[in-house]
Amino acid sequence: MSTSTKAFYNDKVVTQFAVATVIWGIVGMLVGVLIAAQLYWPALNFDLPFLTYSRLRPLHTNAVIFAFGGCALFATSLYVVQRTSHVRLLSDGLASFVFWGWQLVIVLAAVTLPLGLTQGKEYAELEWPIDILIAVVWVSYAVLFFGTLAKRRVKHIYVANWFYGAFILTIALLHIVNNISIPVSLTKSYPVYSGAVDAMVQWWYGHNAVGFFLTAGFLGIMYYFVPKQAQRPIYSYRLSIVHFWALIAIYMWAGPHHLHYTSLPDWAQSLGMVFSLVLLAPSWGGAINGIMTLSGVWHKLRTDPILKFLIVSLSFYMMSTFEGPMMSIKEVNALSHYTDWTIGHVHSGALGWVAMISIGALYALFPRLLGTKQMYSVKWIDTHFWMHTIGVVFYIASMWIAGVMQGLMWRAQNADGTLTYTFVESLNATYPYYLARLGGGLLVLAGMVLMAINLIKTFQMVRDNRPAPVLEPDPAEARS
Repeated sequence: MSTSTKAFYNDKVVTQFAVATVIWGIVGMLVGVLIAAQLYWPALNFDLPFLTYSRLRPLHTNAVIFAFGGCALFATSLYVVQRTSHVRLLSDGLASFVFWGWQLVIVLAAVTLPLGLTQGKEYAELEWPIDILIAVVWVSYAVLFFGTLAKRRVKHIYVANWFYGAFILTIALLHIVNNISIPVSLTKSYPVYSGAVDAMVQWWYGHNAVGFFLTAGFLGIMYYFVPKQAQRPIYSYRLSIVHFWALIAIYMWAGPHHLHYTSLPDWAQSLGMVFSLVLLAPSWGGAINGIMTLSGVWHKLRTDPILKFLIVSLSFYMMSTFEGPMMSIKEVNALSHYTDWTIGHVHSGALGWVAMISIGALYALFPRLLGTKQMYSVKWIDTHFWMHTIGVVFYIASMWIAGVMQGLMWRAQNADGTLTYTFVESLNATYPYYLARLGGGLLVLAGMVLMAINLIKTFQMVRDNRPAPVLEPDPAEARS
């Protein structure tokens, strides 16, 4: 990247968020490894309330989704919107506020969740003062992103920005509506909803946090960084637009599939199932669009580990978006619900899709941000790829096997109608698979540590050597 280009764009906030992504990724995955170990060795909570599984598990989910994943989305979206709009961010001061505000949210979550201060809502555990801070930071982020987009120097809005924009607007709506509550103290509040309505609103939020935070936002990453790294235009720009509108129109309705066999009305459960099944089409259409961008340059996968991360992430995305609709079918859900199969599915998406495309994008970003041709060690990137991939496969395969086994054991009946197995027997049968999951998690965590070392070495290399810059064309400028 030339000096004039670096001066033109605000890359300081992008670099800050990119570095924070690596740091929070290690922290979040470390907590995940600890709670995975606790399921095999329960004494690892040391009889301390703030180290119990029940308190660390929401800390893990918030850290990997909103700290690791969130920082990756902030970094890439603020990088992409500048490059594809040919303008600097709307306000450097606002950009700085968004970064430090989001880090404050993360730190407050890391303090309150282990102390047991929680709303008890999945992916929305944080109490009302932090929720208000999140809303303020998020609205500031929206102003920063859309304000930058509004002053763009090109008429066209590149498709990655459509996905980022949908993710920003929808998450604001989901967060505010789901977290409307009545405070009774600084650390306690009660939701304005009750019973089945509360469950419905929560899973409208919960599944669309997956649909828009963990899908639409990261598809924005895919639509920029896959063509960029492959140095090819996106396979079909028309398909990308169809993909966008189909995805956002359908995803919002899929939440009730989390509430099968509950007090939610049957029609609402069935509606969630039907829309979940329809969702398979745009999901696979978008993934195929990304993968087919490599048409004519498949050989690059042999030598470019960054491209491996990006393309294999799309394979996991296809796997997860096939598995999700299948698990939403009521008959399948009767077997999978409350089992570790769900855990396997979640991590197929989180570690396979979200983490891999984030890591690939970061490896592509850092050299451009630092003005160097490549990271300190390309070989280490390749090693990280295999560590992560093998770790994810160990993790999800162990949970798939354990989950199906649990479901079958829980529904097994004797001739007289009594249960064949006790719950404790199912736990005992699951025990070995928890060790396999822990092994997979340790591999993934070790890969992130290797990434951090590679990043530190790259910073040192740039500081000492000041290597020659590289400037590449943007995919928006070479549309098909």
